[in-house]
Amino acid sequence: MLFWLTEFSDGGDAFNLFRYITFRAGGAFMTALIFGFIFGQPLINVLRKRQGKGQPIRDDGPEGHFAKAGTPTMGGLLIIGALVTSTLLWARLDNPFVWMVLFVTIAYAAIGFADDYAKVSKQNTAGVSGKVRLLLGFLIAGIAGFWASAYHPDDLTYRVAFPIFKDTLVYLSYFFIPFAMIVIVGAANAVNLTDGLDGLAIMPVMIATSTLGVIAYAVGRVDFTEYLDVHYVPGTGEILVFAAGVVGGGLGFLWYNAPPAAVFMGDTGSLALGGALGAIAVATKHEIVLAIVGGLFVVEALSVIIQVLYFKRTGKRVFLMAPIHHHYEKKGWAEPTIVIRFWIISLILAIIGLATLKVR
Repeated sequence: MLFWLTEFSDGGDAFNLFRYITFRAGGAFMTALIFGFIFGQPLINVLRKRQGKGQPIRDDGPEGHFAKAGTPTMGGLLIIGALVTSTLLWARLDNPFVWMVLFVTIAYAAIGFADDYAKVSKQNTAGVSGKVRLLLGFLIAGIAGFWASAYHPDDLTYRVAFPIFKDTLVYLSYFFIPFAMIVIVGAANAVNLTDGLDGLAIMPVMIATSTLGVIAYAVGRVDFTEYLDVHYVPGTGEILVFAAGVVGGGLGFLWYNAPPAAVFMGDTGSLALGGALGAIAVATKHEIVLAIVGGLFVVEALSVIIQVLYFKRTGKRVFLMAPIHHHYEKKGWAEPTIVIRFWIISLILAIIGLATLKVR
């Protein structure tokens, strides 16, 4: 919205700053961060009053989690409110990729909100039916896939790009849409599975979003793409503003989610942020890089898949408990130890993901 202030610029005044994506990204970050600090505690007070007993705790979970009973959930509302406000304020609202990513984020937040509400109101961990969640998730992701493809350059439309090998493009035709759906739904559910310890999911989300935001800015500039030897996707640079909003809102949320958490993100936040990561990857043609940058989420999801399949086949478990962060809890690792070590892994993976941009 503030981009339109450039209409008053003669090229040499303060209004000219709003032309720069990096300046507006900084503004989005600060707006989202301040939003989190201002509305964080009031939101927690409202959630605590409305939810009573807070988020239900699994009976078969680690014993240390029973001490968290009564902690309110739906804290993702704080992140979503911060990033949506900052994006609408600082991003160019004539950019289709910004609206596509916002659409996925808000729609997945709505699914997560419904799931959190069902859990809190019924005081059980069932929530909304998994089939309903998946059906709605795939529908939203399908719309996003078509949306992004409509604005991709002709030489990239319906194609999958590979990191490092710029000349390698796999043409999927309309099968690209199911591929995009799997990327977005997979990312949303992987982040959702990771959100099981205080502060565990939000920092890796911020790291991954920052990385994809930098990539979005790079592939949205023709001069950068020529130097970095990556594909040019016009318009994706504005996604950096959205990414900055996620980081600012995430830090504001982490202030209250740091151990011991005063509020949980809930599915409201985890599904939305995971869906946003997938949407950014699809928009920027970096779906494969997402698997690297978000490798922690991939491992968390795989641990659940492996556990379920192996148990159905043998009646035995590979891990003491899935997702894998609970496995380490069962082994006696302290919760802060798990969280910080997983943060470190996320940072390493993000650096590897960025390294794919420059291979000359």
